Amino acid sequence: MSKVSVLSVDPQKLVEAWNEQLQLVISPSDKASVNPDEKDPDVLHIHITTAGRTQYTFDFKCTYVDQREVHVEFIDVDIDGIAVNEGTEVIQTLIEDYIRHIHECAQRLKGLTNP
Repeated sequence: MSKVSVLSVDPQKLVEAWNEQLQLVISPSDKASVNPDEKDPDVLHIHITTAGRTQYTFDFKCTYVDQREVHVEFIDVDIDGIAVNEGTEVIQTLIEDYIRHIHECAQRLKGLTNP
């Protein structure tokens, strides 16, 4: 039995909009990519790479709770595929900032997700 989506928007349009808008709300030197979940149309997978020498990569799971609200879950952080201690103050600050930016992006897209 498949899950009924809380969204009525085409998943491909949603991913395209997220890829465009998220890049506008994060630091211009950081890079973000958003991909759909293969099983759940209300879930997006977000991958953000920081600029600079560190080149941290962060992964988040963003789930639409309803047409306006998202729940963001931090998955992991690494450098060149090697896990990094996520407990440091620098990493925690970056995680909080990115979660805030993801929520901001969802707000920017509420005209698409909540017509």
